[in-house]
Amino acid sequence: MLEYLKKLCLSDGISGREDNIRDFITSELADKCEYTVDPIGNVLAYKKGRKKPKNKLMLSAHMDEVGFIVTYICDNGFIKFTNVGGVDSKIIVGRAVTVGKNRVNGIVGCKAVHLCDETEAKCAPKISELYIDIGAESAEEAKKYVSIGDSVYFKSDFISFGENKIKAKAIDDRFGCALMLKLINEDLEYDMHFAFLVQEEVGCRGAGPAVYSVRPDYSIVLEATTASDISGVADKDAVCSQGKGAVVSFMDRSTVYCYNMFRRAFEIAEKKGIAIQPKTTVAGGNDAGTIHKSCNGVYTIAVSLPCRYIHSGTCVASTDDMQSCYNLVKALSEEYLNA
Repeated sequence: MLEYLKKLCLSDGISGREDNIRDFITSELADKCEYTVDPIGNVLAYKKGRKKPKNKLMLSAHMDEVGFIVTYICDNGFIKFTNVGGVDSKIIVGRAVTVGKNRVNGIVGCKAVHLCDETEAKCAPKISELYIDIGAESAEEAKKYVSIGDSVYFKSDFISFGENKIKAKAIDDRFGCALMLKLINEDLEYDMHFAFLVQEEVGCRGAGPAVYSVRPDYSIVLEATTASDISGVADKDAVCSQGKGAVVSFMDRSTVYCYNMFRRAFEIAEKKGIAIQPKTTVAGGNDAGTIHKSCNGVYTIAVSLPCRYIHSGTCVASTDDMQSCYNLVKALSEEYLNA
């Protein structure tokens, strides 16, 4: 699973431009299961197990990552851009990025602090005030390498540090994709459906079409979620903590989860010795918001990986938590397939 995660995080795919991720995933699915790619770009996979289950279960994870898109090329060669998905401007300035299919290197810049007035110095710059410097001296030179509409990605290595931490971009939600690929490589007890979804970061746009194709009874949404267990944040505001296991939500901004499923997840985890924790703040949202209300309604739960500095080029996660998520998803799958 970790090797899959590394390969996926080192590849690029903002919302609507998931081609590289989709190509890697479909190459891994060949000869292991049946799959189709729908018109919006979702990869819908079906893996036969040794038995036919009572219920149809769909596991899902989104392929896209947050990033940027080129909107204008200035006369001086600087590149203007806007965000694709939720990105805080405070974490962009000075970041290395790659631009377009040619993967041109660039740096996100802004007005130097010693040129800012008192008000400007106290506030984070707006994305509209930032630019990307690719070393071009003119618009004519920049246009040899970059075009309006090109994708822009955080440039970030995949590194291990500490006893069990990894740093990379796009852990949200390449982790979920990696977990599903691991399961597809295994001999399954029951038939299962897997949905690798597009455009979650810009409004959960791939989830609806996937549900209408698969028509599941139950769905487990695999995600990464904010871990604010950092200096200066009160415990009540931390959302979740790294090292305490898989995160299960009772409510977020797009879903009020079935309370019986929420409580049952903790009962199963306790019985099997799986580290688990609740998401303690009602914040964010994911594909569950679309999945649970599609077709005739779908029993849905979200299992999330605690991720520090999410939606940045330096996401941090714990390999122990990854294993807890995997163990919980396996246990919940057995529960729902024959509920």
